[in-house]
Amino acid sequence: MGREDQSEEREVLDSIFPDEIQDISDHEFRISILLDIVNDDGDDSEPPTLLLQVKYPEGYPEEAPTLDILAPPNAPSHPFFSVGSDREALLEGLTETVEENIGMAMIFTIISTLKENAEQLVAERQEGARHIQEQKLLAVEAEENKKFHGTPVTIETFGPWRDQFRKEMEEERQKEEEAEEAAEKKRNRGKDAVVLLTGRQLWERGLAGKVEEDDDDEGFPVENMEKLKV
Repeated sequence: MGREDQSEEREVLDSIFPDEIQDISDHEFRISILLDIVNDDGDDSEPPTLLLQVKYPEGYPEEAPTLDILAPPNAPSHPFFSVGSDREALLEGLTETVEENIGMAMIFTIISTLKENAEQLVAERQEGARHIQEQKLLAVEAEENKKFHGTPVTIETFGPWRDQFRKEMEEERQKEEEAEEAAEKKRNRGKDAVVLLTGRQLWERGLAGKVEEDDDDEGFPVENMEKLKV
């Protein structure tokens, strides 16, 4: 019954995969499997293809078939899939399917499982690459945002900032005073300085009453002192 079951299954597979199946011997063949991959923007990679090689033992389907996964000759590389690197994992992923279908024709189910597992593997890697790219973009954005935000104020940072601020304000005040004094000296350049004596100073010098004071005057010009005798 084994060989008879194998022949019947092979006829079914020929009708489903007329262009993908290739005989190696009477009981061994390969099936080409093209993965359905949706590339991200900017990724023009060709969808990967893998070959499932199947060999019927005499007791199949009561015995498990011998399986192998190969890369097509001259197959283009893909950024998220490699038969050489992924072969063992994909074969291991078929173990449960084979065990669940012992006693039944299982090659179509194996092909479907292999295709689904390989596509899932690529999808996970694509998602991982997207996540890495997003993290890079977020890091760049965070660095740009730092340019528009000052240093957060804390108890530790406020004290030194306050002291520095006060120092700068005092230096600015002194500069303004020096500038005002310099401007005043410039305005009085070439003129006799006028110093007004207070009423007490006039009294001490015996000048009280000798000078007629205006309501607005508060002293006596020093420039007239040479004409007065105490």
